[in-house]
Formats: sequence, C-alpha cells, structure tokens
Amino acid sequence: MSVLLTGGTGYIGSHVAAALIAAGGEAVLADNFSNSGRDVPERIARITGRKPKTYDADICDASALERIFAENDLSAVIHLAGFKAVAESVAKPLAYYRNNLDGLLTLLETMRRYDCHCIAFSSSATVYGTSNPSPITEEAPTGGCTNPYGWSKYMAERILMDAAKADPDLSVILLRYFNPVGAHPSGLIGERPSGTPNNLMPCVTEAALGKRERLSIYGADYPTPDGTGIRDYIHVMDLAEGHLAALDYGAKRRGVEIFNLGRGEGVSVLQLVETFQRVNGVKAPYVIEPRRAGDVAVCYADAGKAERTLHWTAKRTLEEMCRDAWNWERQCAGG
Repeated sequence: MSVLLTGGTGYIGSHVAAALIAAGGEAVLADNFSNSGRDVPERIARITGRKPKTYDADICDASALERIFAENDLSAVIHLAGFKAVAESVAKPLAYYRNNLDGLLTLLETMRRYDCHCIAFSSSATVYGTSNPSPITEEAPTGGCTNPYGWSKYMAERILMDAAKADPDLSVILLRYFNPVGAHPSGLIGERPSGTPNNLMPCVTEAALGKRERLSIYGADYPTPDGTGIRDYIHVMDLAEGHLAALDYGAKRRGVEIFNLGRGEGVSVLQLVETFQRVNGVKAPYVIEPRRAGDVAVCYADAGKAERTLHWTAKRTLEEMCRDAWNWERQCAGG
C-alpha cells in the first residue's frame, strides 16, 4: 500500500516524502513541477536510499489522476498541491480558485472511484482570519480571510467537511500550518520558489547571500516587544513528521479532525533575522518598510491538540531552522 503526495516535489511535499520513506512507507508523488525542480525525486533518493515513484501530472487533469490511481494501490492521500502565493492570489483570484478547488474536487472524485478513504489536507492558519487572539486553538472561528489564497483554503476545508458528512467511510484530517521554515539537514532539499520568494526565510537567506540587496521588514510599529510582527515558525521536518502522525491517526478513524501544526510560541521577525545572523555568522541586511494591509501583530498556534491526540510536538529549535535554511541556500548557490 502506498500514499499519494500531490504536490510531492514541492517544499512541504518533498520533506513529507523524505520522512515517509525514512519511516518505511511507500510514497507516490504527483506534481506538475510548476514550483519545484525535476531533480527533487533524485535528491530524496540520496537522502533515503529509495527514489519515489513520480508522475508529471496536474491534479486538475482527471485522466492523469485516473492513471495514477489505476497503477498504484493507494491507501491514503496527502494533498499538498495548490497555488500558495498570497500577493499573486490577489492579482489572479480566478486562477487560484480554479486550480485549488478544481484540483481538490477531481482528487476526491477519483479517490471515491478507487475506494481510497483517507486524506490529509494541507490547510493554513490563514483560515482563522485576522480577528482571533493568540494562541489560536482549532475551535477559533474561521473565515474573514484577507486574500483569495486564504479563502481557497477555507472553501477547500468546507468541501472536505461536506464530503465526509456525505460519505461515512471518508477520513479527513485538516492540517492548519503556521509558518514552515528551514530545510532538510542534509541540505539536499529545501524551499526553492519559482520567481520572487513570498515567504520570509528565503528572503533572509537571499539577503545574506547577496542575491538581493536587502530584506524588507514590513512594519516595526506593532504593539510587540520590538515592534515587528510575531509569528509561529516551525521547522519543515517537524511539519513533515506531523503529517505522518496525522496519517496514522486518520487511518484508524472516520470523519473530520482538525489540527494546528506549529510550535505554539511566537517569534518576531527581528528575532528570526538576528538569530539567523548569530547562528550562521553572516549579515542579512534589512530595511524597515510600512506595514502591509491585512498583516496582524501577533499570530501563533495553540498546538496542544496535536500533542494530546497525535502524540506529536515540534522539537526543532529556531537555531536549527536558521542553520538548515542557510545550509540549503548555500548548497543551491553552489549548484
């Protein structure tokens, strides 16, 4: 029995694949490589000793998904494929709704035909909107999203909840990520966005490497100790291991469960930048810019439910996140 990872060669997907294979599982990857490198399966093989079976496929393509399910005995799906850049979603809302929702619908229809009844979905803390105080629990109200990307995640969660209500055999695990950073400690896989990075850590590493003149920090006048926004940063390998714990839990039950995946503590943007510089002995030049619309001062998780139910906690430190991210960036720069 194998697990299908849609978006399996992307940032999160590649690390989940490496963790799954290292734990003795069989990973089947599906990706259209729109935001990942075609060398990723080989890099996973160098880490784990096994190259995952990989399909060049868009999950909105029903015939491509049909082939994947027909050729593999799939026990579960970890659904990670989707567009994910907030600013781009504002500029291209129809593309985001079409891709992120059509892909999920096609996937669920194919799963039903092949009696595959377990899915873990890559959701996001953006579904909580901007009004919930931190730490945010899974019971906090959702909606009030500030961009089409967040709304596409919110709508996808509703689709999955309704599908589970209609199908008593379906097991759905909604994983609400906070802020994944870092890379595999081998330096062989990491965050490699196409075009301009949208997340903080790649901007930090590019500034340190000299690929960009300086990092922009948006807002230094928030009501926080140093004035910069506070977020919940989690090492991508902790996040990957959270998926495995969720999948194991989902295989034994039916219905819908929701879990926050975060460290459960807040770190400011300046704290992250200063830690990165200290740990790696480099400078990451930055400039303070005005606040961005829709950003909140503080956002971090209550991760207690995942600890109690999945027996999972994020173990890796901020220092490890910064070290592994820099190791990956330098290896990329070196080819």
